[in-house]
Amino acid sequence: MKTLIIKIVLLCLVSIPTYTQNKVKTFTFKKGEVLDVLLLSTTKKNTKALFDRYKETAFPVAFKYSYQPQPGFAIKKLVLGNYLPTSFILGKWESKAKREGFLQNIVENVPDFHQQRRDLFTKFELTYYEMPRDISFSVASEKYTVATAFWGNSKKNEELYKKWEAKSKERGGEIVIKLENGVSPAGYYYNADVLYIVQWKNAKEFESFAKKYPLPVFDKLQNVHQFVIQ
Repeated sequence: MKTLIIKIVLLCLVSIPTYTQNKVKTFTFKKGEVLDVLLLSTTKKNTKALFDRYKETAFPVAFKYSYQPQPGFAIKKLVLGNYLPTSFILGKWESKAKREGFLQNIVENVPDFHQQRRDLFTKFELTYYEMPRDISFSVASEKYTVATAFWGNSKKNEELYKKWEAKSKERGGEIVIKLENGVSPAGYYYNADVLYIVQWKNAKEFESFAKKYPLPVFDKLQNVHQFVIQ
């Protein structure tokens, strides 16, 4: 599993040293920088050959547009939702203009870029967020860390999210980061109303909370995708 995750991080323009086994992974973003969130799974066929070409063509363009590798996470368990990606990857760009500049110009530089991604990945979903302020957050490996993405049926769902967040805190959850107002490129859609990363002392503490406040009972939700990362 560790080898597979390293390959996936590499395929997402992240070098091996960034996928660390440190007990705490810390992320720092300045106002105006862009945070990428990617959910990935790779093909099992011809991975090396496909990756070698992707590395030679896509890497230089991404770095030209300011891409900065960040530590990644394995997805360990599906809690709610219909599928389980293999990896949860974060990335950084200097600005929204540079992030979108890459998207607008990559095909001109690499005409078969999207086909390469389809060949490499069985799942590739992307949302990027422009940071409204300076922010720093950390994820500790000894904690039980759960990512939760919410899609609602109306604009009134904000109160539901706030209630869930408050109850999480009451039951021992630590809100690591809350992401809103994201953008997903066409073909890579994963733009939830809000995405939370919450740390718990252990699995038992989280499961106790989830049992007391089960998300499936909220009929105002259109979809929930919840999974454990490490």
